[in-house]
Amino acid sequence: MHTVEQINCFKKDTFLQAFGDVAEHSPWVAERAFAALPYRNRDAVISAFEAAMQFASRDEQIALIRAHPDLAGKAARAGVVAEDSKKEQAGAGLDTLTDAEYARFTDLNDRYREKFGFPFIFAVKGATKHMILAAFEDRIEHTPDAEFAMALSQISRIFRFRLEERIAS
Repeated sequence: MHTVEQINCFKKDTFLQAFGDVAEHSPWVAERAFAALPYRNRDAVISAFEAAMQFASRDEQIALIRAHPDLAGKAARAGVVAEDSKKEQAGAGLDTLTDAEYARFTDLNDRYREKFGFPFIFAVKGATKHMILAAFEDRIEHTPDAEFAMALSQISRIFRFRLEERIAS
């Protein structure tokens, strides 16, 4: 765990080594957040990551959304997702689904991707599989613009959870 004082002394390479994986397979977010140094506190670091995403181009934002794995998808089941995603999905019980639950997630993932063109994003920390499925069922009815905004909002929550685990308050 790092303190904000330590982070403020980081060179870019050290910062990217510590935080380049916060945004799923998208180190450009950390690169842009680095430009906001020095930080006043942990929330300022989180805000810098959120701003990097919010001020990115639409193409960069969609690429960031698409970099996330399907929840309880084939990649997750095979264990080939980012380490943070693996831990977060396991914490929500998505690594112990029954065959019927896995089939339901697969169906929802497929329908969602077909409708929106990107994976369902849900910050699963502190959630149960039942909460995730309920959100899935609700959000699949959203408009594409509403769901795009929701995906970015959920990614902001993911940034917060991941950075809070790495930075002392």
